[in-house]
Amino acid sequence: MKYLPIDNKLFTNNRANFTAKMKPNSLAVFNSNDIYPISADSTMPFEQHRDIFYLSGVDQEESILVLFPDCPKEKHREILFLKETNDHIAVWEGEKLTKEKAFETSGVKTVYWLHDMEKIMFELMTQCDTVYINTNEHYRANVETETREDRYTKWLKAKYPAHSVAKSNPILQRLRSVKDPIEIKLMQQACDITEKGFRRILNFVKPNVWEYEIEAEFMHEFLRNRSKGFAYTPIIASGNNANVLHYVENNQQCKAGDLILFDVAAEYANYSSDLSRTIPVSGKFNKRQKEVYNAVNRVKKEATKMLTPGTFWADYHVEVGKLMTSELLGLGLLDKADVQNENPDWPAYKKYFMHGTSHHIGLDTHDYGILTEPMQANMVFTVEPGIYIPDEGFGIRLEDDVVIQESGEPFNLMKNIPIEADEIEDLMNK
Repeated sequence: MKYLPIDNKLFTNNRANFTAKMKPNSLAVFNSNDIYPISADSTMPFEQHRDIFYLSGVDQEESILVLFPDCPKEKHREILFLKETNDHIAVWEGEKLTKEKAFETSGVKTVYWLHDMEKIMFELMTQCDTVYINTNEHYRANVETETREDRYTKWLKAKYPAHSVAKSNPILQRLRSVKDPIEIKLMQQACDITEKGFRRILNFVKPNVWEYEIEAEFMHEFLRNRSKGFAYTPIIASGNNANVLHYVENNQQCKAGDLILFDVAAEYANYSSDLSRTIPVSGKFNKRQKEVYNAVNRVKKEATKMLTPGTFWADYHVEVGKLMTSELLGLGLLDKADVQNENPDWPAYKKYFMHGTSHHIGLDTHDYGILTEPMQANMVFTVEPGIYIPDEGFGIRLEDDVVIQESGEPFNLMKNIPIEADEIEDLMNK
């Protein structure tokens, strides 16, 4: 791993918080992700399943975590099953976790090799009544591939059909959405790496540069700061490309006078950051571009203040819509008739601002969190309003990541990343 070791108190606390929510005499199982094939002997880079990472810190394939807090044998209340390492694997694939290193990483004392899993699980399943399975119930989930977790769940239910089944996901949705101080520090690290990338490109961008060249500058800076790279597929959208919300081709030349919308951020230790900025290719906004830019920035600032404990996500978006409507009226993009005649299910402002303003962020860019429950302190949200005007050839989005505080305004993890239009211009013209 490129990242520095993480204090295993994080994972010990996460397991304690999870097991406190389990039913009496129950067992929970969590699997690593597969290494996914491409073709021939090629594979995609491994990405650990975020849930087993959250609960153990184990960041390698073919790993299983079992939690059984009421187990009669104390040593079986937490178990890791790992792929057995050996000298051959060390030479061909690199070092894998030893039992000692697994304990050091996770705080789990009992570690078995994977070939002992079925024998140990038989013993455990004779002692428990309920088994927690881990299904993906994120509100944006759209999974067509059968995962290692899915295959294990099939095997477990077929092998032990008389057990009651419960779901891990509702517990994880609530726990993962509220961040531990160690997690917030890791997210701050991701944001700080993102800042370095953004400042680098402010010195790099000029007319006729290519979007992919800018992408390469970001990647260079991220990698040299212990990140694996992008937290999500980067968007580097110049000119009218910015009006395609998920434009990822990044293959066009940036023309003088145009704007470039960036939605680019680094990961660190599997934790995401999520940044959007919009800058002028020539180092200077024209009058209209700056008017729209400042309108978006005002919405972002006011929306951020609304992210307080007890706020409901749906109500918050209604209020942000009112802010945006006012700005669009001021810009002449809407008139009073547009607002008076709007469809309540698709308000007039949606013509120019069609996506949501905020989502949970953490181990996933669109992180766990139950949107029908009130916001809490130490949840981390993005704030990302935008105005998109195809007829004028540009779109603007501004985005920061903020931590909800017990009282007062949220803490902005990206407070040091330039955002004011004048500051952007000054830095680009140094």
